[in-house]
Amino acid sequence: MKPPVTDPGSILAFRDRQVAVELLAAAIVHFDFFTWLDGTGGASSTDVCKHFGFHERPVDVLLTLCRSHGYIETGTEAIHRTTLQAKEHLVSTSPWFLGPYYLPLKESSFVADFVKILKTGKPANWRSEEDGADWHDSMLSEDFARDFTALMDCRGLAFGQNLALKLEPELKNCSRVLDVGGGSGVYAQSFVSAHPHLNAVVLEQAPVDKIAQNLISERGLADAVQVCTGDMFQDQWPADCDVHLLSNLLHDWDFPEIEQILQKSAESLPKGGMLVIHQAFLNDDKTGPVAAAEYSTLLMHITRGRCYSRAELVPFLRQAGFRPESAGDTLASRGYLTAIREG
Repeated sequence: MKPPVTDPGSILAFRDRQVAVELLAAAIVHFDFFTWLDGTGGASSTDVCKHFGFHERPVDVLLTLCRSHGYIETGTEAIHRTTLQAKEHLVSTSPWFLGPYYLPLKESSFVADFVKILKTGKPANWRSEEDGADWHDSMLSEDFARDFTALMDCRGLAFGQNLALKLEPELKNCSRVLDVGGGSGVYAQSFVSAHPHLNAVVLEQAPVDKIAQNLISERGLADAVQVCTGDMFQDQWPADCDVHLLSNLLHDWDFPEIEQILQKSAESLPKGGMLVIHQAFLNDDKTGPVAAAEYSTLLMHITRGRCYSRAELVPFLRQAGFRPESAGDTLASRGYLTAIREG
């Protein structure tokens, strides 16, 4: 199967941005955030957290969203200030204040979620259901895991094929790919289909492991792609792979977990082996792109992570013993970063 000719980014963006408006609404109607920020004349992220009792992760997502849309500016001294647009339309003392336009969203369940997330730093229950678990715990349920894996698989068909082609020079001399937390294994399948000299292993926990195995068999790739059952945090990773793929994985986690994942990769990847990180990246100055900033609100809502810039990940890569190597864009505002395992 060949990758699509067109980019599905605009179609996916409608889904990716679905809760961004609720985060903005929470900032306006529950906290009058922009009025406070304007009144301070400028504040650091620490100041914001201290004043409102917010946690660092959701504050970062909120500030990135606002910065990408031009509502705040952040100087070299890491002080955030309101822009003219925000002063005119988001500060409550302005005659052009648009806060009332957002009042109908005040009682939205997703707005309520973001109020809690800002205060606790913890993700909300899946789909804001009162009796539901968060996404990470829900994935231990076979029914939920099957539905969510299918959701990611349909998107991954295009993403995986495009990524495999973009990485052709880097994969030329490689032999075996470990797709960590690979879900349906669609990325591993794409890699071996595009590069017949490769084979792959998908590392997944139950019950996703069986779902992946069935899909791999249905697509006639069982000889090229194996499934290894394991917890990526607790269990040893296969040591016979010279490529590790972390696709749409790190953005599910906060920095402590990212550090653990990269360390696990360093422990099992041989010297000279390649690590590939694929996801939606923010600009290094975190002024956008808008699509990634909006997608980050969705990730913050359902996972323990958010979107990251490549610059944010590089120190963790170096700390784990990796040398950043190449970077590029793929489809739908996604991209990749490769790194080489040093001695």
